[in-house]
Amino acid sequence: MLSQFIKSHYLLNPKSIIIIIAFYFGLLMVISFFTSKKNSDDTFFTGDRKSPWYLVAFGMVGAGLSGVTFVSLPGMVANNNFYFYQFILGNIVGYFFIAFVLTPLYYKLQLVSIYTFLKVRFGKNTYKTGSLFFLVSQSFGAALRLMLAAKILQYAVFDYFNVPFFLTIIIILILVWLYTNKSGIKTIVWTDTMQTIFLILGASITIYVITDTLDFSFSESIQNITNHDYFKIFNWEATSGNNFYKQFIAGILVAIAMIGLDQNMMQKTLTCKNVWDAQKNTLTYSIILALTQFLFMGLGVLMYIYANEMGIKLPVDENGTFLNTDNLFPNLALNHLGTLAGVFFILGIIAASFSSVDSALTALTTSFTYDFLDISNKSSKTKKKLKNLVIIMFSIIIFVIILAFSHSKGDVISLIFKVAGYTYGPLLGLYLLGMFSKIKLKDKWVPVICLSTPLITYLLGQFSITAFNFDFGFINIAVNASLTVIGLILIKK
Repeated sequence: MLSQFIKSHYLLNPKSIIIIIAFYFGLLMVISFFTSKKNSDDTFFTGDRKSPWYLVAFGMVGAGLSGVTFVSLPGMVANNNFYFYQFILGNIVGYFFIAFVLTPLYYKLQLVSIYTFLKVRFGKNTYKTGSLFFLVSQSFGAALRLMLAAKILQYAVFDYFNVPFFLTIIIILILVWLYTNKSGIKTIVWTDTMQTIFLILGASITIYVITDTLDFSFSESIQNITNHDYFKIFNWEATSGNNFYKQFIAGILVAIAMIGLDQNMMQKTLTCKNVWDAQKNTLTYSIILALTQFLFMGLGVLMYIYANEMGIKLPVDENGTFLNTDNLFPNLALNHLGTLAGVFFILGIIAASFSSVDSALTALTTSFTYDFLDISNKSSKTKKKLKNLVIIMFSIIIFVIILAFSHSKGDVISLIFKVAGYTYGPLLGLYLLGMFSKIKLKDKWVPVICLSTPLITYLLGQFSITAFNFDFGFINIAVNASLTVIGLILIKK
């Protein structure tokens, strides 16, 4: 068998990984060189609105997957089965709302920062509050995604050269700055496409090596996945955080909030030539992403089967719950599956590292410069200077967040969506009220309401668990958004 040959004849070592990183970064710089030609002042922020929709759709899959999906999703099936797919099914419904409600609105207003809508609808304080919540949400999300990928690179290569973890983060951030600095979102649309390819290849090659080693045919692989104890998609237990209705509704709302109300993702969509292209992009992206996430969850089952068959002991607690499930994929790929799987895993995690932070930094820079610095009215020289200063500022913020959470345990994907429930809830409430009512607000009180509701949501969640053994789970975002809407109605004019 090919995988057996590879395992017996080759060894992936840290020096080899450095070569792989250099090769990958070289490809990114080539793309950056070609996309930086004939740029206008706004190219960094809008991509000149000339991106092919199919390219944007495919590239957004890489940004949507990131290192969290690449590493965390396969590992989490042992403790959570396929229940997360209920959430993904809800996402698809949310994408239809994005395509046919939000996207036409953004194009009609010709927005660069999507939070300008809140200024038009409610006022300056509301506008800055919405943007602030995005900045906090995106900074945390980008940092946690990058942290996961960086930890793996640290383990795989940088520990060998005695490079401290904080320096690993700095190196990655500098590399990202080098290829995004000139053309911003225009470059990212193309680099994300390449990164998506390597992310999917990383999973596909690993599946091939495992099935080859276990001598599974394609049909046998499908059968082993679907017949496995972990292949449980629907949970109807009312008190469970994985209950279908909680997950599905949360999936709809989180998709709307984390994609449709997210400068990072919508900035890519708004580089499409027109509304129809942007809508095709969103719907295509949703289908490809759902299929890819299913692929990664299936990979997770195969990896647990492989570990069991090969007698590889995985850490569990006294209740049989698997510990540090985020370590499953890197452990098997780098220590057990041979060079082929190891190389493509490293390429995948590099892609995940860069895709986690490049578009986030561009989106954070766009939102802050437009929403707080009014960059649209500045000269070209000032625009360039402010843009670079803001990129550095958010790089430092992401760096600090990573160091603060670097010792966290468990799967990072759950942590990200937990944080999102608190930070995106007020944004969702503001937009729902703005789009589906004619209510006018006392603008100066909006920040007070939006800052209060995440705290109230947290306290309600703790009370619900203690008093009723009822876990809000991912539906935190619905509770938060609802409380925001109620609070905003109380301050209507």
